[in-house]
Amino acid sequence: MRPEQLYFRVLPRVVPADKVTEVIIEPIYGYYQIKEDEMYEVGIVPMEHRSLQPEYYIPSTFDLDTILKVVGVQTIKPVKGKFRFSYLFADEQEHIIYLRETSGDKKLVGAFSVYSLKADLFSRIPLKGDMHMHSHRSDGKDHPAFVAASCRKIGLDFMALTDHGQYQPSIEAQEAFNLGDIDLKIYRGEEIHAPDNPVHIVNFGGSFSVNDLFRGDNFPQYQKEVAEIQAKQGKLPHGVNPYQYASCVWVFDKIRQAGGMGIFCHPYWLIPSGFSPAGRLTDYLFETQPYDAYEIIGGYYTDQVDSNTLQVARYHEERAKGRKIPVVGVSDAHGCETGNLFGWYYTIVFSPTAELNDIISSIKDGYSVAVEAMAGESPRAYGTFRMVKFALFAIRELFYQHDLLCKEEGLLMLDYLAGDKDATHKLAKQKGKALNAVQNLFGRKAE
Repeated sequence: MRPEQLYFRVLPRVVPADKVTEVIIEPIYGYYQIKEDEMYEVGIVPMEHRSLQPEYYIPSTFDLDTILKVVGVQTIKPVKGKFRFSYLFADEQEHIIYLRETSGDKKLVGAFSVYSLKADLFSRIPLKGDMHMHSHRSDGKDHPAFVAASCRKIGLDFMALTDHGQYQPSIEAQEAFNLGDIDLKIYRGEEIHAPDNPVHIVNFGGSFSVNDLFRGDNFPQYQKEVAEIQAKQGKLPHGVNPYQYASCVWVFDKIRQAGGMGIFCHPYWLIPSGFSPAGRLTDYLFETQPYDAYEIIGGYYTDQVDSNTLQVARYHEERAKGRKIPVVGVSDAHGCETGNLFGWYYTIVFSPTAELNDIISSIKDGYSVAVEAMAGESPRAYGTFRMVKFALFAIRELFYQHDLLCKEEGLLMLDYLAGDKDATHKLAKQKGKALNAVQNLFGRKAE
């Protein structure tokens, strides 16, 4: 972390594009002592599009004097321990704000980053979530409620437990925190394994279990409905199993009927017999897109990274064909304290709120990226270029205080599970703080 990120308060950090906005920079923690009688220079360098006027040229140099001479500077005087200035932040991009003294050797106070967004993205908030995880109700290690609390501890705003073939554990995670005073959104979910269908599908947020619809007395109705889909689909490409494809369509349709989002999971999962599912079926699923979102980054261990590499490559190839593919990143974690998978992969969705319908519609509309954030490595984001650009800025510049507050709340959630009678009261005091920490960076308050 750069000193500017820790020792200065910059508001707002995200601004509307092509509008004049006032920015305030305030030193904190005593890192820099403002010289109240000193005049300061502010120079702003757009990272990409230089201005709304004809393009001007910045030479390839690290010489700040040369750069600021090209872009121009404002001369300002600090007031009550703060620097204030207004600027028209052109287009959608990151801007570097250079602030320096004017006397002596013109000491650089700092270089600060601000991002300007067009109206559709500026009206949204970056939210972190994981939609594919397991508890000890299937093949994971932890109690459903422990998984939920652990998600908040690592900075997630929403999550869904998706045990293999089981919907009830996600309800169990919800009911464990029926306090009304936590900000983590705990949604229902399950990983669906339809009979004789190799495709793994996640039901995120659906109001009922799809697995239950092909079990026991419901199995004949499932067979009937899949057969009807199969009869309507006509001849499929060579190598595509007609029943398996029809079963996938049935599953995705049922998830949507439940108000959920159907996620096509890890198509390049390598098992002893090869990739699962088979390549021809995967090809046809990409061609017809019966799913709502694609798991472009999934929960693979370090010796399985080829699978994620292939999933990303497949995404770019399909995009080159003109297909719009909503993406998510998930941990597929089977334990929160194992040191593997949990927190390595997640989704950032740019959504008006953290409510389920807003999250689902935002992902479907392309306002999401998948993030790979393995320990000791720089985070990587995958999705459309526009969303990836802003996501990388958000990871670097927007989540620091948010994540600290989430960790505090997650620890209190664990205390609550452990029987701490004061945890409920303490959690109520945390209400809204983490979301507000991000909203403030947009120059607005959380509702």
